[in-house]
Amino acid sequence: MQQAASGSSAAGVSRLEVVTFKLGDEEYGIDIQKVQELRGYDAVTRIANAPEYIKGVVNLRGIIVPIIDMRVKFKLGEPTYDQFTVVIVLNIGGRVVGMVVDSVSDVITLTGEQIKPAPEMGSVLDADYLIGLGTLDERMLILVDIDRLMSSEEMGLVEAAAVA
Repeated sequence: MQQAASGSSAAGVSRLEVVTFKLGDEEYGIDIQKVQELRGYDAVTRIANAPEYIKGVVNLRGIIVPIIDMRVKFKLGEPTYDQFTVVIVLNIGGRVVGMVVDSVSDVITLTGEQIKPAPEMGSVLDADYLIGLGTLDERMLILVDIDRLMSSEEMGLVEAAAVA
């Protein structure tokens, strides 16, 4: 499991346990070890001059947690918040961050053979932030390197040094 957490290349991963979630019509997966908890979407406190994808902050048991709307971040259309909307609370490099997704599907374990390298497509999600594509029967999961995405300079949420 340690390989999966440190190496972002699909080839180095022997097994990867992922939480799967939906954004629009696509299904994504992130390493379950980064997930602290799942919560329903609650109202957030807006922060002036924050980027559009940062919805605001919430107070989670005394910790101020920034909430990022992944649908806005990935430019997947206007988000709607309903009873299925979930906030995935992540712990990345000691920093707690909330990630709004349309819904959470399940937890699955992928073997190295089920993880294919991500193709370069110039998509809204830079291939640098992908572990690869997970295949499970008829399902195709976009496996996101959530450490790298949340600690990227453009997000500015987690100190890069804390993740290294």
